[in-house]
Amino acid sequence: MAEAVQQVVAGAEQVLARWRRIAIVPAFNEEQAVGRVIEEIRAVDPGMKILVVDDGSTDGTSAAAAARGAEVLRLPFNLGIGGAVQTGYLYALEHDFEIAVQIDGDGQHDPAQLEVLLAPIVAGTADLVVGSRFAEGRHPAAFSRRAGMRVLAGLVSVLARKRFTDTTSGFRAHNRRSIALFAADYPHDYPEVEAVLMAARNHLRLVEVPVKMRPREAGRSSITAARSFYYMAKVTIALLMGLFRRRVIPQEEP
Repeated sequence: MAEAVQQVVAGAEQVLARWRRIAIVPAFNEEQAVGRVIEEIRAVDPGMKILVVDDGSTDGTSAAAAARGAEVLRLPFNLGIGGAVQTGYLYALEHDFEIAVQIDGDGQHDPAQLEVLLAPIVAGTADLVVGSRFAEGRHPAAFSRRAGMRVLAGLVSVLARKRFTDTTSGFRAHNRRSIALFAADYPHDYPEVEAVLMAARNHLRLVEVPVKMRPREAGRSSITAARSFYYMAKVTIALLMGLFRRRVIPQEEP
C-alpha cells in the first residue's frame, strides 16, 4: 500500500494547491505543544489554514496558538474531543473549505505525513482517510491498550463489513462530503471509533493509510489505565447503539 500511496503523493502537491484546505487542531491544555504543531503544519503546507479549537483550556493554549498565527476558536467550557472537533467541521463547512485534516494538538501526529494522508483525497478515491498505526507494523503501546485498539477495530470491521486496523486514530483527512456529514452530526465523548462506523453507514469511501505516531510532547492522555475498561465498554455499547442512529447522508456536491 505504501508504494501506491507514494506514487499518488508525488503528483499531489500541485493539485492540492488548487483547493481550500484547513487543519483542525483540537486542543485542551496543550500550551507546551500546540505552538510546535502549528509550525510543523505550516512548514509542510504554508497555504493550509490552521484552526485551533481550544476546548475550554485552563492554561495558555489559546495565547500560544494565536502567537503562532493560527485562527483560534475558544470554547467557553470543556465539551470533550467530540464537541471540539465538530466545531472545527462546522467552521470548515461554513467557510467553504474543500479539504479538512484533523491533527491533535499534543504533538503525536506528525504533519510531515500530511501528503500521505491527503493523497487518496487528492486522487478522488476517498471521502475520509484515516492514518493507521497498525496498517504496516506494530505501534509501540502498552499491551492492554494495543489489544483494546485491535478489538475495537475488529468490531467496527464486522459491523461495517470492511476491514479496519486503527479506528481510534484521530489523524484524519476529509473531503467536502465528509466535512458536511460530521458538521451535521458527530459522536461525542470518545468519538473516533463511532465516527468510522457512522461514515461507513453513510456510504462514504473510507481508506486507511500507514502512518507513524510520536509520543505526547506534554500533558497526559485522557485514556488512563484506570479508564481503559470503561472506555472499551462504553465504546462497544455506543457502536451497537450506533446501528440504530439515523443516517445523515450529506448532499452530493454539484
